[in-house]
Amino acid sequence: MTDLPTPETDQPHDLVGIGIGPFNLSLAALAHGTPGSPRPLAAAFYEQRPAFHWHPGLLIDGSSLQVPFLADLVTLADPASPWTFLSYLRSRERLFPFYFAERFHIQRAEYDAYCRWVSDQLPGLHFSHQVDAVRWNNERALFEVDFTQVDSDGEAEALGRAHARHIALGIGTEPYVPEPLRPLAEAESVPVIHSADYLQHRERLLDAEHITVIGSGQSGAEIFLDLLRARPAGREKLHWLARTQAFAPMEYSKLGLEHFTPDYSRYFHALPESVRDELVPHQWQLHKGIDADTIATIHDELYRRTLHGGWPDATLTPGVWVRTAGRVANTRVELHLEHTQQNTRSRLTTDAVVLATGYRERSLDRILTGLDPYMRRDASARPRIDDRFRLVLDPTVTGHVYVQNAERHTHGVGAPDLGLAAWRSATILNDLTGTNPYPLPSRTAFTTFGLTPQAHAVPTRNPDLIPLVQGN
Repeated sequence: MTDLPTPETDQPHDLVGIGIGPFNLSLAALAHGTPGSPRPLAAAFYEQRPAFHWHPGLLIDGSSLQVPFLADLVTLADPASPWTFLSYLRSRERLFPFYFAERFHIQRAEYDAYCRWVSDQLPGLHFSHQVDAVRWNNERALFEVDFTQVDSDGEAEALGRAHARHIALGIGTEPYVPEPLRPLAEAESVPVIHSADYLQHRERLLDAEHITVIGSGQSGAEIFLDLLRARPAGREKLHWLARTQAFAPMEYSKLGLEHFTPDYSRYFHALPESVRDELVPHQWQLHKGIDADTIATIHDELYRRTLHGGWPDATLTPGVWVRTAGRVANTRVELHLEHTQQNTRSRLTTDAVVLATGYRERSLDRILTGLDPYMRRDASARPRIDDRFRLVLDPTVTGHVYVQNAERHTHGVGAPDLGLAAWRSATILNDLTGTNPYPLPSRTAFTTFGLTPQAHAVPTRNPDLIPLVQGN
């Protein structure tokens, strides 16, 4: 293993991004050729994976995004950008087919292909680079970013260091496995697979006699439907369990969708911390429900299997949670279930389990250990994040650490939503440059959230750090 050359005389970056998922890819695209800047923004982005891939285990044939194609990387901040989804279609000579297809919601696989098209062309993206630590260098007034360059097997090849005036954290989320099922998910004998890895294990799952899907969201619905279509009528042998009280549709009314606007993000951020924490769990149907078309398709498929008499061998049970789980004779899984309304318990023996149990934000602490003395935290020890997506740090740190998709506790349900990606990236760049390269709308919703008027305008100058007060 060698050290990559990092002479102290190297010109520091204006911005170093950690992680290259859709959100930091959006930031990189808008940072490339930032309009109105006196000089190009010097930016570099590091990602430990060898290439861009967006949820490859869930690119099921026919599955669609739950946001319109306008929620691409850049359009809602800069529709004239060369990195729009329509620019991608033009580069592939597919504009006319897309025009006649009249699709407002594109397929997931197409969104993944579009993002890979952008990532293949943007300069300054460094894949196979694992960021190990971030520190603040007081003498140079710069962040130090230590990274390891890895080979195709994930083995370390070289060490390096970059310097940056500002950092953008976009390390994303990780699959969540409920505690009772973690030992089984880590074992090899029985397939207990998180939905993130579904396609890689699909054939193995289909070989199982009985399959159980756990999870009431879109991923669970799509996987249940895919398995149902692949099983013969009358011999489906499928169980679909959900902790929610119903297999409920996602809130997709036009006014309901205004919870995913900048207006609501600003309103939510201004609420007291205790109110925000109480509010988020009650908003699950805004982002964890099932697309109504998917629900209808599942019902249609089940109904089709009753046309010649009998019922499909498929059980759909909401209101159930897994208390404990274990192996039976090393070849099957026994789930101990409890029904929340009946207060009854039961056992279910199955040959395979798919955990569509969602994702959790990755902890920032591992990468930011070196910044811990400077970080300000809330009453639950979470990082405090201001209204411009900056970690609240000690004033002696003159650089900013921006966060993407790690701020649901401060900005609400829109944090992981693709529709706010371009707006958040533009907000970050406007703040970082101290100018206004991407003018943003002063109002984005018909709904007025709250009785106290909220400031609509997004600041374009780079003011001092905000006071360290509760609720920021």
